[in-house]
Amino acid sequence: MKEDSDRPRIAPFSLLPVLAAAAMMLQGCATPAATHKTEPTPVASPPSAAPANVPVPPPTPVPASAPNPAAAASAPAGVASSPAPPRPDPSAGRPFNDVVKGATRYDGFFPLWRKDEKLWIEIPVAQLDKPFLFSANISHSVGERGLYGSQMGPSWMAAFRKIGSNQIQLVALNTTYVAHNAPMRSTIEQAFSNSLLASAVIASAPHPERKSLLIEAAFLLSDIPGYSTQIEQAYRLPYSLDRGNSFVDKAQAGATQSTVSVRMHYAMARIPAPPLIPGPISVPGPANLPDARSFFVGYVYNFLALPSQPMAPRRTDPRLGHFADTIVDLTRDDKANPRVHHVNRWRLEKSDPKAELSEPKQPIVFWLDKNIPVGYRKAVEAGVLEWNKAFEKIGFKNALVVKQQADDADWDTLDSRHASIRWFTGSDVGFARGPHHSDPRTGEILDADIAMGDLFGRSARRFIVEDTTGGTSAQPQRLKNPLLRHDAHCDYADQMASEADFALEVLEARGDLAPDSPEAEAFVQAVIKDTITHEVGHTLGLKHNFKGSTVYTRAQLQDKDFTEKNGISGSVMDYNAYNLALAGERRGSVNNTTLGPYDYWAIEYAYKPFERDVEPTELGRIAARSTEPLLAYADDAEAGGAVGNDGIDPLVNRFDLGDDPLAYYQKRLQLSRELWQRLQERTPLPGDDPLRARRVLTSGFRQLVRASELVGKYVGGMHTVRDLPGTTRRGAYVPVDPAKQREALKFLTQGIFNADSFRFKPQFVASLSPDYEEWDRGGPLSLPSMVLQVQTVALDRLLSAGTASRLLELPLYVNATNASANKQGGGVISLHEVYGSLQGAVWSELRNGQEIDRMRRNLQREHLRRVQVLLLRGTGILPADALSLVRMHAVELESELRRAARVSNGLSPETRAHLQDSLSQLTEALRASMLRG
Repeated sequence: MKEDSDRPRIAPFSLLPVLAAAAMMLQGCATPAATHKTEPTPVASPPSAAPANVPVPPPTPVPASAPNPAAAASAPAGVASSPAPPRPDPSAGRPFNDVVKGATRYDGFFPLWRKDEKLWIEIPVAQLDKPFLFSANISHSVGERGLYGSQMGPSWMAAFRKIGSNQIQLVALNTTYVAHNAPMRSTIEQAFSNSLLASAVIASAPHPERKSLLIEAAFLLSDIPGYSTQIEQAYRLPYSLDRGNSFVDKAQAGATQSTVSVRMHYAMARIPAPPLIPGPISVPGPANLPDARSFFVGYVYNFLALPSQPMAPRRTDPRLGHFADTIVDLTRDDKANPRVHHVNRWRLEKSDPKAELSEPKQPIVFWLDKNIPVGYRKAVEAGVLEWNKAFEKIGFKNALVVKQQADDADWDTLDSRHASIRWFTGSDVGFARGPHHSDPRTGEILDADIAMGDLFGRSARRFIVEDTTGGTSAQPQRLKNPLLRHDAHCDYADQMASEADFALEVLEARGDLAPDSPEAEAFVQAVIKDTITHEVGHTLGLKHNFKGSTVYTRAQLQDKDFTEKNGISGSVMDYNAYNLALAGERRGSVNNTTLGPYDYWAIEYAYKPFERDVEPTELGRIAARSTEPLLAYADDAEAGGAVGNDGIDPLVNRFDLGDDPLAYYQKRLQLSRELWQRLQERTPLPGDDPLRARRVLTSGFRQLVRASELVGKYVGGMHTVRDLPGTTRRGAYVPVDPAKQREALKFLTQGIFNADSFRFKPQFVASLSPDYEEWDRGGPLSLPSMVLQVQTVALDRLLSAGTASRLLELPLYVNATNASANKQGGGVISLHEVYGSLQGAVWSELRNGQEIDRMRRNLQREHLRRVQVLLLRGTGILPADALSLVRMHAVELESELRRAARVSNGLSPETRAHLQDSLSQLTEALRASMLRG
C-alpha cells in the first residue's frame, strides 16, 4: 500500500452536461457473457513486477481539459451479443508520436496518454497475451434498490490479445480448468472458452523504439461490469447505455497498476405509463433522481499486475472456513475429486523469520476513505486493529495498519493499490460489505474495499425506522450482481441495525439508557466497531461462522467479568445478537467486543508461516482441533435461508446467542412482551417523538419473525459436524433430541400461534399515529396483519417439504427400539404427531365451541390455504407419505368443521361465516383431490 504522499497524482476532467434530449441516445451495449472466475490456469509467466502493494515512484502528470462527448460517441461499443469487428481507424497507420503529440503521459503498468477529451492506453508488445487482474468497481450510482456507490465490483484474470493487424481484444481468461501436461492443456483449451470483455482498434503504428501498441480507452465506455442487469432488476424499465454522453473522468497509473475512471450514462426516452389495471406486483421507478429518465454510474477500471513471483498457495480444510480460489486439475484421470481449493489470504512474511514476534515485510494496510464521518473514524480503526491480536499469536506484530486518506486527496480508494474502508449512503440501505479480489493462480488477496452503509450508523438514532421506512417493517432491497463474489453479499450490518434498534428500545424502556446520553453514543460506536471487525474478517479470507454464537453457556453470558474478557460469542464472523437479560436477571456485556476462539484458530490456519516440507502436517494438526467445543464451525450452507436450502441444524443460525438457541428465542418473546407492556404503561409527555410507539411495536415484531422461523428448525432438525473420515467417531448428522423437538413445537403452538401473546390496550392501538409529514403515510397499523406475518413463517416451516422428508426419515438414524416409539411425549417424533399438533393448536376452538377472534380466523385461513395447495398440487412437492397424512388430517378437520358449524348459533356472525366458508373450501379441495387421484 502507498502512503498518501507517494500516490500517483490524478488528472481530473470536468463532467459533461446532462442529457439534453433523450432522443440522442445510442443503443446500449449488451451485458458481457463473462462471469467472475477465481480459479487459476497454467499461463505464460507474467512480466516482472513488484507485488501490488509495494510503493512505487509516482508519475508527474499535468491536468488536461474537458472531454468531448462526440468523440466518445464514435468509440467502439465494447461487447455486444454478436460483436462486429472494429472499423479501421484512419489514424492507425500514423506514427505513434504523431497520434499522442501534445498529450500527457502517465507512466505505469500500462502507460496512459491524455490529450483534451482523448485517453489512450499503451500496450507493450511484451504484455500481449500476458495475464493481469482486471477489475471494475462502482464509484457512483443511484442510491437505492441495490444501486449504490463505493462498491467493489467483479474482477477477472484477463489479457490483451492482438487480432489481425488492427484489433486488440480484452479477454477474460477461463481459469477453472488446469493441467500440467501438454496434451491435456490442449484439450482444456479446446473445451473451455475464454470470454470477450471489450475490443478496440489499434490507433497508431507501433512505437519506433518500444514497439508498443496504442488503443483509445473509449472501449471502456461499455457495460463491462454487467450493471445493466442490476438496473433491470431494480426497476424493470427500458434503460439503455448511452455511450454518446458517457465519458472518461479520471486516470492514474503506477508501476503495478493503471486505473481509468469513467461515468456511464443510462437513459430512456420516456417513462412508460402505468397499466390501466394495476397488476399484483408493482415495481416503482427511481425515487432519488431529478429526472427519472436519466442517471450516471461511475466505474473505476483497474489493470493490476499479478505478482511476478506467485505466492505459495495453501489448501483449505472444510473443518474451518476460508474463502478460496478453486481449480479443477485434470492432469491425471485417476483422482476421485480433481477440485483443488486455495485459501484466500494476503501475502504476509516476517521481516525477521527467526524472531518469535516480527513485523511483516509489508503489512496489510487499510486506508480510511475521507468520506468516513470524523466521529466514527476511531471506531472503524479499532475494528481493523482488533485483528492484530490474532496475528500476534502467530508471530506477527502490527500485521494490520490503518492510514487515513487526507481530506484534500484527489485519488480514489477504489483503485486496486489501496485496500480501503468507505462510507456510502442511500435512501433504503443499512448494510456493509467486505469483498476482495485475489490472484486466481494462488489465492493471494490483492485488493479489498469495505463498503459501510451510512444509514447503519444512523439506525441507532432511529433514522432507518422513522425516516427511511416510514415506521413500517419494510427492509431495503438488496439486488445481487451474478458477477460478484459470494463474500460481497454479507448483510450483517443490515440485520444488525434492527437488532441494535430492539436492544436500544429495551434499554431505554427500562430507563437503563437515555437516547442522547454518552452511553448511547458509546453503544453506537461499539456497534460500528463490531461490524467493521466482521467485514475486515471477510477481507482477510474468513467465511461466516454461524455456530460461533453457541459456544458459551447462558450462565457465562450473564457473568459481567466473563463477557468483558471473552466477549459474548466464539467468533466475530457470526451474526451475533445482543446479550439482553430479562428483568431481574444478572447482566453480562450487551455487545460483542473482541475476537473469539474461532477467529484466532482460523487466522492461525491461513497465515501462520511454515517451511514447505512441514506445512501439510502442521496444517493438519491445526485443523484437527475442530472437535474442541469453543471452535465449533458452520457456514451459510448449514444456516440455510436460500431457495432449496432451509437449514437443518438449529444450532446454526443468524442472530442467536448461547448454547441453547431455543431458550434464547423464548427469552426474545418475553423481551418483546416486556417492551410492549412498558410502552403501554408509559404516559406520553409533551415533546415526545410521535412515532416512538409505532417504532417500538414493529421492532418487537421483527424479533419474533426471526424467532418463529428459527425455532421451526428444531422440528425434524439434524445437528451437523464437519469431521473428516477417520478423524473422529461422530456422525455427520445426528437427529435433534425428540424432547427438544417437542419443546420447540410447543413454543410455536402455545406461544406464536396463541393470540394472547399479542394483546394490546385499545388506547395504545389508537395512539399509533403515522408520520404526518409523508404524503403516503398510510392509515392505521394492522395488528392482525403483523401477527399473521410472524405466524405464517412458522406455518411454512412446519408444512415444508424439507421438514416432512426429515421427519419421515428420522427412524433411519436411530435404533429400532426408539424408532418404534411414536407415542406423544416419547421416542422419535413423527410427521403424524407434528401435523396433528399443528392442526389441533390452530383450530383449538372447534373442540370447545369458543368464539374465534379475527387474529385466530386469519391464522386458520392461512393454515387452510396451505392444506388446500398441498391437496391440489402436492404431488412433486411433498413425499407420498406426507401427502397421505395431509389428506388424513384434512378429513378429520372437515369432520370437526361440520360439527362446529352445526352448533354455532351462539357465536358471532363473523365466526359462523368463517366456519361455513372454511368447511366449503376444504370439502371442495378434498373432492378435487379425490377426482384427480
